[in-house]
Amino acid sequence: MMVPPFVGGSKKLFIGGKWVEPVSGKAFDAINPADGQVLARIAQGEAADIDKAAATARTAFEGPWSRWTPVERQRLLLRVLALVEAHADELALIETLDMGAPLARSKGLANFAAQTILFYSTQTAAASVTTHQNSLPGHMMTLSHKAPLGVVGGIIPWNGPLMSVWWVVGPTLATGCTAVIKPAEDACLSTLRVAELLQEAGVPDGVINVVTGYGADAGAALAAHPGVDRVAFTGSVETARRIIGASAGNIKRLQLELGGKSPDIVFADADLNLAVPGAAMGVYGNSGQVCLAGTRLFVQRGIHEEFVTRLQQFTATLKVGSGLEPGVNLGPLISSRQLDRVLGYVDIGTREGATLASGGKRLGGTLANGYFVEPTVFAGVHNQMKIAQEEIFGPVISVIPFDDTDDALRLANDTPFGLGGGVWTRDLSTAHKVSQGIKSGTVWINCYGALDPNVGFGGYKMSGYGWKGSAEHVDSFLYRKAVYMNVA
Repeated sequence: MMVPPFVGGSKKLFIGGKWVEPVSGKAFDAINPADGQVLARIAQGEAADIDKAAATARTAFEGPWSRWTPVERQRLLLRVLALVEAHADELALIETLDMGAPLARSKGLANFAAQTILFYSTQTAAASVTTHQNSLPGHMMTLSHKAPLGVVGGIIPWNGPLMSVWWVVGPTLATGCTAVIKPAEDACLSTLRVAELLQEAGVPDGVINVVTGYGADAGAALAAHPGVDRVAFTGSVETARRIIGASAGNIKRLQLELGGKSPDIVFADADLNLAVPGAAMGVYGNSGQVCLAGTRLFVQRGIHEEFVTRLQQFTATLKVGSGLEPGVNLGPLISSRQLDRVLGYVDIGTREGATLASGGKRLGGTLANGYFVEPTVFAGVHNQMKIAQEEIFGPVISVIPFDDTDDALRLANDTPFGLGGGVWTRDLSTAHKVSQGIKSGTVWINCYGALDPNVGFGGYKMSGYGWKGSAEHVDSFLYRKAVYMNVA
């Protein structure tokens, strides 16, 4: 398969509609996780580059962009959509090379990105003015304005940047804000290619800026920058705590999508032909590198043994390999660091007394140069084990037995996280009771992982706050202003 022309060479920062060198002159390697080879050299932006990008974004926010009408922004988003759809295969291939996901998954993300852009194109009138009745004496008119917030900082993750970037770019363009985006250092290439397409579509210079670099430098500077009005962050709880602290400087608004340890609950009456592959791929998708993954798989005790056997059989059918190979279900982990983390948790689970029912090893042979691990199933897990409480971010399932509905909900909610959850049952009353009882931002019934940008998703407890998708997401890029007018 031909490597896209964009991949390779040295990549600069995208600031003010121009490709510029970082102030430090430093760069780092983009690594293909399937073979450990260097794909490109990435500019290493730091605080000085964030300063420049934030100032540029502020100038753009206060310039002609602020006078664009809703229909002009809508037409712009539709031009962006057309370009993304025309380059969907290229974007998917870049994503697979850079972060390892199977090409079929990356193509799915490109299609979902297009759906998301189309949704935001319907939201360009959200910055609106409405009138209100009032109880004031005299001839007073009261108006309520929703106005664009200003400069948005977007710190996006490495596990799906081709999608994650649009949760920032979409509402930014819809509302008339501007943005500085800091991609994760492990996967920058698709975001940089998107920046090129945005410029081609006619996004004004300075409206969208991309500063690549390390989180401790560029990311921290963006989170603390006094010229940034809002930060959208997806990542770890530890980093989120630092961002929350950094936001205190100018009391910037935050939207945080953080970790998860989501419960996926299978009742004895479930259709196991549906539940086994559905629950398994709710973890194995993207090699387990999904915040919403249902890694705590609760199975009712009466079917526990049968379910584990079926899960082992299904897991054995999956193909692990380069995301470019046809029929691959699981690609590599993103980095050697992540591989070490996942294998470390496999060791922890074994030492804690869980039964390693499937997988658990790094793959060698023709895959030895990549960061591949077998899809892994632990049985005999109890809910207080580390593998059941801590986010692994790899293809590792912990199967935990439960007795009845109340037991399932008690175990499901015994976690500091609250991002997702699943229920597998034929009983409608069980489905309602358990979906209402799981304390999380999203719950799936007899499916897992489905998302729609018109509905959106978000976290609860230590999984963060704020919403991605829906009109509520767009509103978070606006601030509200009341106007009292004496018209006597």
